[in-house]
Amino acid sequence: MNAIYGKNLDLNLLRVFLVVAEAGSVTEAASRLYLTQPAVSAALRRLASAVGAPLFVRAGRGIALTARGQRLLASARPHLEALVEAALSPVTFDPKTSERTVRIGLSDANEAWLLPPLLRALAEEAPRLRLIVTPVQFRTVADALASAAVDLAVTVADELPAATRRQTLFTGGFVCLFDPRRARVAKRLSLESYLAHDHVIVSYNGDLRGIVEDMLGHQRRVRVSVPTFHSIGAIVDGSALLATVPAMVAREIIALHPCLRTAELPFALGRTPMELLWRSAVEDDEAIRFVRGLVARVAKAVEPAVRGRGSGAD
Repeated sequence: MNAIYGKNLDLNLLRVFLVVAEAGSVTEAASRLYLTQPAVSAALRRLASAVGAPLFVRAGRGIALTARGQRLLASARPHLEALVEAALSPVTFDPKTSERTVRIGLSDANEAWLLPPLLRALAEEAPRLRLIVTPVQFRTVADALASAAVDLAVTVADELPAATRRQTLFTGGFVCLFDPRRARVAKRLSLESYLAHDHVIVSYNGDLRGIVEDMLGHQRRVRVSVPTFHSIGAIVDGSALLATVPAMVAREIIALHPCLRTAELPFALGRTPMELLWRSAVEDDEAIRFVRGLVARVAKAVEPAVRGRGSGAD
């Protein structure tokens, strides 16, 4: 590209040249270009100087191309037509044939319920489109979007850059997950009983505080803190530990550990929506828009499982 710029050739001169060659008259070309005749003549002189040879000669009351001009016309016309086509024609996206790769950021709470049905939908509707999944959560999603590390993300989020678009997928909630074979949990769990149990929590900070401590000020007896929800089911299964998890996460865990049960919490946690996020810069990207539509469709299908409860992450 630097070599092209080094030629110091104004590409607008080629546009003037093509119109003059097509019109066969400087006067007619000036009319089509909405320029004066002297301006068109000056553009042709500049182009001839850059090429190093005359491009037109007088022919009766009009002008005709020289041999050099004919070669330039044959070479320049398809390239300029392609540039105009590229600039003005809408990009076509066919999901059946697209081989695009879309980067999606997911919090660990969303992988289990979203990825399997999303991949099944892609297999049917966009079999060549590929996904790269990157871990994000509410503290990291803003940077991931701003740096274009991800094209879209699904997580809870707080403040985001003004250029971020957001769509609420559902508003779910928290439940208490436990193994009834080991943990004695009443049908209506009291705060006293809840705090008397040992707990496993998910902490993105790597400490012993979760949403219950941060939002409500209740200090639980935390036996273990883990960085993701992936091991919660295996930890609770066969133990007396309680886990406070989003209802959507509990649903996926119980599908793998059917012996586990859930109970309503003895307090209310805030209702935080699970959101689909993307940068306004890719708003018109048809491939990303297609994947956003599939994500929204999957979320709508699973929404009844968490309807009527508040959401978040432990």
